[in-house]
Amino acid sequence: MKHKPFLTLVGAGPGDPDLITLKGIKAISSADVILYDALANPVLLGHAPETTLKIFVGKRAGLHQKQQLEINKMIVGYARSMGHVVRLKGGDPYVFGRGHEELEYALSHDIPGSYVPGISSSISVPGLCGIPLTKRNINESFMVVTGTLKDGSISNDLFMAAQSSATIVILMGINKLKSIIEIFKTFRGEEEPIALIQNGSLANQKMLTGRLRDILKKQDTEPIGSPALIVIGKVILEQLKLKESMHQLMETSSMDSL
Repeated sequence: MKHKPFLTLVGAGPGDPDLITLKGIKAISSADVILYDALANPVLLGHAPETTLKIFVGKRAGLHQKQQLEINKMIVGYARSMGHVVRLKGGDPYVFGRGHEELEYALSHDIPGSYVPGISSSISVPGLCGIPLTKRNINESFMVVTGTLKDGSISNDLFMAAQSSATIVILMGINKLKSIIEIFKTFRGEEEPIALIQNGSLANQKMLTGRLRDILKKQDTEPIGSPALIVIGKVILEQLKLKESMHQLMETSSMDSL
């Protein structure tokens, strides 16, 4: 029996398929149709019934498989014809994911819906790399900013962010790295720490750390590509301290076992 038309926005988390909420798994397991993004781990589709229709609608910079309006129409069309539509989106649907726009569109066409939060890569990925977004006596806040606007220009909010003492996490900004560095050099100086993280939480995760003065040279040698995020702030140095402490602990443990 076909379910009643319904949309569930589900946050798939940063990439690791274990980092999704139980509520998200329950939504997937009851889906008639799943429309999933490029950043949603396809392993999660294994939680859906075999009869579930699974459609890739991923969008990435320069390669938009499906435009947003078409996705909106697909949500409504499949909800009416098949029932429960799960919109599976990487990270959290409400953090630069256009999830609220999709829910609004569905509601405007009399399709009810709900939102299942996901673990945002903006918060989890730095932490998984040993970078705390806040730490006592170092900073008092953090900001999450998009690096690139719809028209391809750089976000004006980056100028405001650079003038603060906050940790800054920049999504969709790796292609604007040179411009972003120049902005932050102006307000924070060239010694400000920076980290570039690609494929956060996955087995092929890659991180590059440095200072604003040398990160471009490091990027030329060890390129970080999309999908990636940029972290700027003094908390990055805490990752290095943690790494050194862990190394020393491992050395001590090895000596004790001899």
